[in-house]
Amino acid sequence: MDNLLLEIGAEEIPAGYIEPALKSLSSTLLQKMSQVRIDYGDLKIYGTPRRLAIEVENVAARQKSIKMEITGPPSRVGFDGKGKPTIAAKKFAEKVGVPLSKITIKETEKGSYLCAKKSERGVSSRKLLSSILPEVILSTPFPKKMRWADLSIAFARPIHSIVALLGNKIISFTIENIKSGRYSYGHSFMNPARVKLSNSKDYVETMRSVNVLVDIKQRRKFVEREIIKAAGSVGGKVLPDEELLDIVTNLVEYPAPVVGKFEAKFLGLPSEILITAMREHQKYFAVIDKKGKLMPCFIAVNNTITKDMGLVATGHERVIRARLADAQFFYDTDIEVPNEKRVEKLNGVLFQAKLGSMYEKIVRVRSISKSIAESVDPGLEIKKGEPDFKMQAARAATLCKSDLVSHVVVEFPKLQGIMGRVYAAVAGELPTVSTAIEEHYRPTRSGGALPETITGAVLSIADKIDSICGCFSVGLIPTGASDPYALRRQGIGIIQIINDKGFLFSIKSIIEKSLNLFSKKGIKVKGDVAENVYTFFKNRMAHLLSEQGYSKDVIAAVISASADNVPDVTNRTVALERLKAEEDFEPLAITFKRVVNIIKKSGNIKTAGRAGEVNEKLFEHESESALLSAYKKVEKSVSDKMSRGFFDQALLDIASLRDVVDAFFDGVMVMAENKKIQNNRLALLGRIAALFGKFADFSKIST
Repeated sequence: MDNLLLEIGAEEIPAGYIEPALKSLSSTLLQKMSQVRIDYGDLKIYGTPRRLAIEVENVAARQKSIKMEITGPPSRVGFDGKGKPTIAAKKFAEKVGVPLSKITIKETEKGSYLCAKKSERGVSSRKLLSSILPEVILSTPFPKKMRWADLSIAFARPIHSIVALLGNKIISFTIENIKSGRYSYGHSFMNPARVKLSNSKDYVETMRSVNVLVDIKQRRKFVEREIIKAAGSVGGKVLPDEELLDIVTNLVEYPAPVVGKFEAKFLGLPSEILITAMREHQKYFAVIDKKGKLMPCFIAVNNTITKDMGLVATGHERVIRARLADAQFFYDTDIEVPNEKRVEKLNGVLFQAKLGSMYEKIVRVRSISKSIAESVDPGLEIKKGEPDFKMQAARAATLCKSDLVSHVVVEFPKLQGIMGRVYAAVAGELPTVSTAIEEHYRPTRSGGALPETITGAVLSIADKIDSICGCFSVGLIPTGASDPYALRRQGIGIIQIINDKGFLFSIKSIIEKSLNLFSKKGIKVKGDVAENVYTFFKNRMAHLLSEQGYSKDVIAAVISASADNVPDVTNRTVALERLKAEEDFEPLAITFKRVVNIIKKSGNIKTAGRAGEVNEKLFEHESESALLSAYKKVEKSVSDKMSRGFFDQALLDIASLRDVVDAFFDGVMVMAENKKIQNNRLALLGRIAALFGKFADFSKIST
């Protein structure tokens, strides 16, 4: 078996396009090969800025042959009374492409039918691939495509060449004016001539000989090794940056790192500005010393080796000097502006067309922050002699967006929050306030870091709940295909922060507080918005718990009971999941379901279980007294243990009621003819239902 090689040579493709395109390209190719029954082995992908390539090992020379058995009309229709074939039989034979003499009769459960057996010999893989490969190439998705010349095709960048080989043979096809062949191109500067590929298996080594490292993983290791060596040459280490390493890997075909330097005076800038200026615009790696401090050096990874790499370094130094001089100017200008003045400028920054300015947002966030702070213990975060926790949270909220109008953030948007923290610290704000300003954006991505400080956590929740409630108020609700304001991520962030800090405040109360603030500003908030936002949070909690591996029925049971206290939801889920794993859980769940179902069927579910409704004088059987006594004993214990967070123990106490509930059902007929006795028994069951209903809705548990 031979290897299949497909290489698409193009003008420089953006670094971020390369690996997603290769993933899609390979997936589509293998899918189409499977559909046409071409066997294949392992897959390898290669890519550089000027080529996308796939190698599929051990591709069968021909597609699999198949044998088919085709059933036709009933035999009584296909043959007349004398056994001669009818028009129906002849038409069937013509349709399936089988001689009439080869048509047989097959006995089935439904009767006798005409049957044709035929074999289809596999077609050459090269022939099939010549029609498959053009489709695969042109279906490759990119964030943006372009057309060139007068051609009708579109790709990330103009295609210059296509290599398509199966072993040592060309898979021949044409896309517009581009004909497939066996010629690729070497490195655009170091070896720009055409290079002949004799066999698909020689691809990696042949391209290496013309200064092109097509294997992405190998090229990444090469870059990493060389930049470490370059940093060591000036007595430093590379500041770790995996994302930048990935980007740089896909910007070059043959990495050639060089060390550059800049004036030490720029080290007076905050390190985040220096790193971002080098990283974002120039894709330079920062260098740190043994203590982790920035050195006045950087590493640039070039795409070619020159005779005088020192001259190359000088060119990079000239570029970064200008960048850092601009950054220095922006920073110096910013620190001359009082934070309050920047806050005022937020009146001119739009948050959302229907929700007003960014200044209006921070006013709401400040109010929400104060409310949350009243129900949160800051611990040792607030020191003696400092303003109280509520005031510090409010101050952080006031300043949290002020850096959006700073020169540095306008130039480097990724520094929002970071520069807010820097400017607050320079202005003499308390460390809790300045740190919270940076942390309130967290988490910035799935799995990202959460706020470390209590103040930062409170501010982050307030900012996110304002965005969620605001968008829901004006109908900007996430759909299955669209979430332009990242509300799902923000909702999950709130839940993660609350769980991380163990905050016990009511989600419903914060939602109501936020919506009331919008109402006061004249935004019409419909009556069902609060419930919709609460449901949105319940769905986010269910999603997070499901990702953690908990059973969907357990999650649904817990959240249906209550989701207002986020840490309690998690703790109840953990406790119920453990109990469900016990051998005797199923009969327990069945018992509890029976309680709920009887109350539901009676139509008294709304009134049953309220205090004062159980009359012991109406008891006719000892099982009724036993159940009420057991309830009273367990109810106090359960309430106490749940209030202290001992959910496992509370659930075991609830489970201990099973025997007395079963005895109650065995001893009496709940739906007695006497309405007073019937209602009294339903009220007793209502108390039991209300007790375990505090924990979970057991009717949703699978048994």
